[in-house]
Amino acid sequence: MFTSTKIALITGAGSGIGRATAIAMSQAGYFVVLAGRRLEPLLETVASLGGSEQSMVVPTDVTNPQSVTALFTRIKEKCGHLDVLFNNAGTNVPGVPFEDLSYEQWASVVNVNLTGMFLCAQGAFRLMKAQTPQGGRIINNGSISAHAPRPDSAPYTATKHGVTGLTKSLSLDGRKYGIACGQIDIGNAHTELSQRMAKGVKQANGEVAVEAMMDVSQVANSVVYMAGVPLDTNVQFITVMATTMPFVGRG
Repeated sequence: MFTSTKIALITGAGSGIGRATAIAMSQAGYFVVLAGRRLEPLLETVASLGGSEQSMVVPTDVTNPQSVTALFTRIKEKCGHLDVLFNNAGTNVPGVPFEDLSYEQWASVVNVNLTGMFLCAQGAFRLMKAQTPQGGRIINNGSISAHAPRPDSAPYTATKHGVTGLTKSLSLDGRKYGIACGQIDIGNAHTELSQRMAKGVKQANGEVAVEAMMDVSQVANSVVYMAGVPLDTNVQFITVMATTMPFVGRG
């Protein structure tokens, strides 16, 4: 049991922002718990860390309450405590006109991006409240969509607004237990899921334009910073974005 080691749980750790953050957190000295639906990508992340001595893989479906409970039971048994949750798992569906959006598409995004984030936050909250010393930090992966939507993005945008509400509620409810909660809003980090931005994406005026991208390591470095401040300090919201992407003002 790792009683003296800082433990960080990263959901959606099999690719993209999750994998980059796992690498950065490991390099910062954390023992990282890697959670995600599929085992193979998680093992690829372990290989990127240079081996399994400073990591643990727990295949998890964040939309399934039993699976999430099993994840936190495993963390308690193996690690004894949890210092940081990076609540990162997320998904999206192809952009379609709102009137053509299916219930299944809507539900698939809500189940992962909002319900899954709730379940993982609740599991972390319970563990951090019960452990000695009490407390810890939850970092939710929001989006600049929590501030301004893209065209044809109702499910994703709605869930990210919901994440902001969850972040604020957890920040308030966690105070008496030493649990801090913040949110990182990300704009155009270069990952497998964001390739379309570099090829051209619909703008508010209906035109399609190539958008600026940034290296995903800048997101990971920001999460490490948020995780590393003392628990009497909280980075409530931070926005990390490609400098010239069309977000601030009118582009």
